[in-house]
Amino acid sequence: MPYQNKAQKATEELALQTLLLFQVGTGTLANILLFVHNFSPIFTSSRLRPTQVIVANLAVANVFLLFVTAFPANIMVFVPRILPTNLQCKIVFFIRMVARSTNMCSTCVLSIHQFVTLVLGHWGRLMFQGGTPNVLSYSCYCCWLLSVLYNVYIPMKVTGPKNTDNGTNNNSKWVCSTSGFSVGMAILRFSHDATFISIMIWTSVSMVLLLHRHHQRTQHMLTPNQNQRGHAETRAAQTVLMLVVTFVGLYLLNFLCIIFHTFLMDYRLWLRHVNEVLTAAFPTVSPFLLLFRDPKDPCSVLFNC
Repeated sequence: MPYQNKAQKATEELALQTLLLFQVGTGTLANILLFVHNFSPIFTSSRLRPTQVIVANLAVANVFLLFVTAFPANIMVFVPRILPTNLQCKIVFFIRMVARSTNMCSTCVLSIHQFVTLVLGHWGRLMFQGGTPNVLSYSCYCCWLLSVLYNVYIPMKVTGPKNTDNGTNNNSKWVCSTSGFSVGMAILRFSHDATFISIMIWTSVSMVLLLHRHHQRTQHMLTPNQNQRGHAETRAAQTVLMLVVTFVGLYLLNFLCIIFHTFLMDYRLWLRHVNEVLTAAFPTVSPFLLLFRDPKDPCSVLFNC
């Protein structure tokens, strides 16, 4: 029976690591395509639209997050086993937390931008055609800067894997260890995440109410041109709503997984792989969502209809 349980655990770990490797590969390619699609107007001397500025930054954060998720300790079945050093653990953990914070901040900025566009209507479109792309660029840069400053203490709390002389827990020697996180730091991190998620939920609920109210008032009054433009705006808002719902749902699942990972000692390694899969899920799904629901092309940016 112990041998059977060990074989079952090994099969589960292999399946989760295979899924993680697939997520990293497809997600990285999709985010590169998303970045090129949104950043390419620069090469033709065109000004980027506000959403293109935000989405390009989101794609970069996604690539960084997927890159560190593919750290050899997480896919050790597919790479030669080399024990990670203290420096590698510190750098990977720091990049991961910065990319995660920037990912959350960029999604929040995109949600706020779409909400303001819907609220201001025609005046919002005129405003965003002016100098607002610069403001949004500065907002995205601030996301990166604040993420770096917010996580600057992380390397001091991360060390290399703990050496275990007994052979009872061989897998633990491949896992970077963390220590010294106080209750105050935990509350600070929770407040940081709760602030961004609360803003995303508030803007999303407000957009749903605005779209419903707008549809009831104008469904019989729009001209063909207005109807086409309204359809594009509605589609863009729906895409942002889907993005926010995906982010919040995966975040809550990840949060529950971390709680179980902390208190269920017997299943820590298996839950750790589940946590990595959930962490890589949003950077993998979000570029496909943004590519296939481009408001300027109802089919997608990949196919011409």
